[in-house]
Amino acid sequence: MTRSATPVNVRAALVQAALEIFAEKGFESASTREIADRANTNISSIRYYFGDKAGLYRAAYTEPLSGADLTPPPDLFETHSLQQALEILYKAFLEPLKHGETLRLVMKLHFREMIEPTGAWEQEIDAEIRPHHHMLVHALSRRFGLEKPDLDVHRLAFSLVGIAVHYMIGQDLVDAFCPAVLKSRRAVDVLVQRLAGYGLGMVHAEYLRRGLPVPGDLLASLSAQGGAQ
Repeated sequence: MTRSATPVNVRAALVQAALEIFAEKGFESASTREIADRANTNISSIRYYFGDKAGLYRAAYTEPLSGADLTPPPDLFETHSLQQALEILYKAFLEPLKHGETLRLVMKLHFREMIEPTGAWEQEIDAEIRPHHHMLVHALSRRFGLEKPDLDVHRLAFSLVGIAVHYMIGQDLVDAFCPAVLKSRRAVDVLVQRLAGYGLGMVHAEYLRRGLPVPGDLLASLSAQGGAQ
């Protein structure tokens, strides 16, 4: 470790090096010594900051995009219009697209975690993904006047999230077919607005499928979307 290195810089360097090497080799094959060497620090720093290799892995799995964390509040759909709630939801989901190569490494590590599980993916499901799905499902159920969600509400919730998921896991395809869609931070912001509009259309279609009257606020939002540039 160089004398000029601060604790914050050493810890951040270890997380970055761990992200790169864990994404490349997986948890079992990665060497803590290799990670320390890439971070230009001593292997003892891993024990100091993270306790052990597993602690370092958890940090590499959860922290690199923490600055992009825009986790929506649990009362999102009660305190905002449907359009605003969808925009906030998609912004939180797609903000990492503004982080370039870091996101690619994070996604690679997530894919590897699914193939070679350490428990981090299951923890993420329970701590983040499941609560967000329940929030969306119950908000949709209330809109449709249901006491509890049915299968079609779950289908709609999965579909609303799915249109955003594709941009995360299919970033290479988007770059290959139409890179302008994600070429800049502004392009990602426009994408958030468009997905909110598409989401409104899905919810509108579900009202019609169920034979329910479409609320005026949804019709107004759809009309405004139609006139948006």
